[in-house]
Amino acid sequence: MSIAKESGAESRMSRRQFVAGCAAAALYAARASGGQQTTRPAVIDLPVMGEVKPRRGVDIAASPLSVGFETLDRGHFEPEKTWPYMAELGVKWARCQTGWARTERTRGEFDFAWLDEVVDPLRKMGIQPWFNLGYGNSLYTPGADKAAVGYVPLFSDDQVNAWLRYVGRIADHYRNRVRHWEIWNEPNITNFWKPRKPDPAEYVKLVRLTAAEIRQRIPDAVIIGGALAGIPMDYLRRCLDAGMGDHIDKLSYHPYRPVPEAGYDKEVAEMRRLLARCRRPVTLWQGENGCPSQQGGAGALANLPWNETRQAKWLLRRILTDLRLEIELTSYFLIVDLVGYRGSTNHKGLLRGTTYTPKPAYKAYQTLCALFDADTKRADLKARVHGAEGAHVADFVRNGLPLVAWWYPANLLEPWEPRRVDVSFAMPQKASVALAVIDPLAGTIHRVEGAEIAGDTVTVRRMPLLDYPLLLSCV
Repeated sequence: MSIAKESGAESRMSRRQFVAGCAAAALYAARASGGQQTTRPAVIDLPVMGEVKPRRGVDIAASPLSVGFETLDRGHFEPEKTWPYMAELGVKWARCQTGWARTERTRGEFDFAWLDEVVDPLRKMGIQPWFNLGYGNSLYTPGADKAAVGYVPLFSDDQVNAWLRYVGRIADHYRNRVRHWEIWNEPNITNFWKPRKPDPAEYVKLVRLTAAEIRQRIPDAVIIGGALAGIPMDYLRRCLDAGMGDHIDKLSYHPYRPVPEAGYDKEVAEMRRLLARCRRPVTLWQGENGCPSQQGGAGALANLPWNETRQAKWLLRRILTDLRLEIELTSYFLIVDLVGYRGSTNHKGLLRGTTYTPKPAYKAYQTLCALFDADTKRADLKARVHGAEGAHVADFVRNGLPLVAWWYPANLLEPWEPRRVDVSFAMPQKASVALAVIDPLAGTIHRVEGAEIAGDTVTVRRMPLLDYPLLLSCV
């Protein structure tokens, strides 16, 4: 779609209504629906104009959006079966667990071939792996099973020396391919800090030793600390008191919860307040967070009555909340269900674990990836939802044009009745444009008619308020 020039008649348009203009190429690529029926909630009764066209990662220059590619150290899925979907998803980052136990199976002998087979295809797709460096090795950590998940190599000279040798070898091997290195995973819970109880001072020691070994080989390495289960504020304070901020560039955390927004704004503000006391700048990464697509199985939130639609709505709310709060990177856990995880299945994948076919959450994330690359910036457009106290709103601009999201943070496990609300925002530039509503759950674009303008304030009446975000944009 090309940008249309304003005609003389258009310049004399009514102040009460926008007229046609075309700036959609700067926001998204729309494709005609071809007359085919598109699945969407019946409450969105606006005319369908088309669909948001997915964008491949290789075609996106930069983005804050990541996807989990974890547990391959334990062989829980076949990466090659995900490649077609990874290439078309549109993320620019992938969190990869490295797996010391899979790499060093004989003392002093290292085989990175399995990890090369993950890193190199991702990079060819335009996706940058970021490494989660962690877990033990039964060669050095007595009592550990084959994968040595959670066993910390910190409690003897032999363990420390072996760990640092491994860190040095993997840093040398990937020094020209991987720059971002996260140290350990969820050290604040017992499952991942064995054989002792979690101890912030011990974790900071591991960070200090590991970061120094990486930076010796990769001077411009970005070190990510924390990888916290939840947002354990006291544990974080104690880590920072022990000097963690002197060794890291990013703090990562895993805020699993049924209602993604619950208490989150205050927690993010408090983390930033604590990090502001560090002697060097440290920014936030939401490093791992996901939602199951069915009840049962293994992993966080598995005991609740989820389904595939609820999972997709949860993803949209998690990612847009992180973008609203300007979290530097946000990662969805994970690309595919983990079959055989803890003797069961972790159902948080964007793809189904038995068939490697996409769930609704895949399409939802694909739509966000097409819209929220580095060209979309957080902005203060004074966006408001009128007629629903407690509704959430997030305003952005993309190439100077507005992109406004709104939703109600309802409990997705309980019934929700859609409502009608008015949505207003300040137009960031003088332009004659038409408006559209994007439904990211279905990927559809709907024409909006009758928008009102007073000064620089645009108001759209009787918009649907749903339990997941809709997006108002220019077309």
